[in-house]
Amino acid sequence: MIKKRLTAVTAALALSAGGALAQTVPSIGSTTTYRTIAVEGINVFYREAGPAGAPTLLLLHGYPSSSRMFDSLMPLLADRFHVVAPDYPGFGYSDAPSPTIFAYTFDHLAAIVDKFTEALALKSYVLYLQDYGGPIGFRLALRHPERVQAMVIQNVVAYDEGLGPAWEPRRAYWKDRAAYEQKVIPGFTSLAGAKERHIGTSPHPERYNPDDWTGEFALLSRPGQTQIQADLFYDYQSNVAAYPSWQAWLRQHQPAMLVVWGKYDPSFAVAGASAYQRDVPEAEIHILDAGHFALDEAVDQIATLMRAFLAKHLPTSG
Repeated sequence: MIKKRLTAVTAALALSAGGALAQTVPSIGSTTTYRTIAVEGINVFYREAGPAGAPTLLLLHGYPSSSRMFDSLMPLLADRFHVVAPDYPGFGYSDAPSPTIFAYTFDHLAAIVDKFTEALALKSYVLYLQDYGGPIGFRLALRHPERVQAMVIQNVVAYDEGLGPAWEPRRAYWKDRAAYEQKVIPGFTSLAGAKERHIGTSPHPERYNPDDWTGEFALLSRPGQTQIQADLFYDYQSNVAAYPSWQAWLRQHQPAMLVVWGKYDPSFAVAGASAYQRDVPEAEIHILDAGHFALDEAVDQIATLMRAFLAKHLPTSG
């Protein structure tokens, strides 16, 4: 036995430089796969990493991003978790059928994601919700409370105080779409708007990769996207109307909850983070020096917080 141990150490030293033991460094290329699966005739693209038998983290992206927003996070979690991140219809590399044949509502997107999880035989999961991922994830939670092992909330509004001043013209759009669509949607789908969503009021814009917003703008510039996003954002009012039912679900089920909130978000107010403790008093809340897409600037911090939080609430994760 001692000889075998010495042999292993010798082999490791032979592969090392300067006497330091060789180590495997996680990378996107070595931990993540890229797949497509048909759901109700829609090709849904998704990223997947980690061992299939480990606890599943279902990562649900925001607007106008895609599963790409989780590229830097997934390798930091895939040693202990099975990580799955889909693109919704109309986003990323998933199909984007015309609004004339596909209803772009949050109910419909949630139904597609629900069937996606069933197609992958995901019996339980931790929900990581960001922006649009919140309304989709809450719909999954209300539909299948038994599947939700924990929730990670990252700049998701479920309380009125989380909607800042930027939402006044958006509320007007919901009341009178014809009068306000040309005042709201062009900026909503513009390059400047995409950049603003990332940087917000951050004092460190140099930390942000311009590939993020230029890539999002390229996808928003595809034929049919303006109508898709206009339809979906018009339906966002259904989420605000659903806040009381989401809050009631939280009070009833008291999920293990980690809230990580980028304080430089130009759209969602920080008050939306602390509001979760009204219904889930044990929620763990962290206000980060980051923006709406907090993974842009704080991915290491978020991964560390998640690993500690999930180790407490999912002991089998290690």
